[in-house]
Amino acid sequence: MKLVLNKTVALIGMMGAGKTAVGKAIAARLHAPFVDSDSEIERAANMSIAEIFERDGEAFFREKESQIIKRLIEGEKCILSTGGGAFLAEHNRRLIHEKGASVWLNAGLDVLWGRVKNNPSRPLLQTENPFQALSKLYSERKSIYALADLSVESGAQISVDDMADKVILNLLNRPDILERQDG
Repeated sequence: MKLVLNKTVALIGMMGAGKTAVGKAIAARLHAPFVDSDSEIERAANMSIAEIFERDGEAFFREKESQIIKRLIEGEKCILSTGGGAFLAEHNRRLIHEKGASVWLNAGLDVLWGRVKNNPSRPLLQTENPFQALSKLYSERKSIYALADLSVESGAQISVDDMADKVILNLLNRPDILERQDG
């Protein structure tokens, strides 16, 4: 028996939720391509996300992010890790819902903080009080992330492999996204 991916799965959630690590593990299990939208943006711009934010601002970055997501969601079926703010844009949500499926990696604020507090590559946390900035983003975004097609709870004690398994089990409840096939 094999698992067949019928739609691109876009992993959404806050920075530090594990979208990239879990996405790679899911892709490996499903023998599907893995694509990180932030990496695609960095490659296209030939600079880091932090440099893009600093030079061109967040609005420019979000525009490029939407273009990349559109290209990826309309391309080969894959596991797509999106930036933490990508799902906030209504046009991105609509596109992902129409042509793919969204999965919210739902990690609590304490888990997120533990994962991002020492990471200088997070431009939205480059403030005097990064925890307060993260907390504010979390509060603002949580209700929008809840609009995802599926939500999978994460936690500090859940390994990347276990989280990937949880996501796959949830996806199998939606044969329009992922299905078992004999052979």
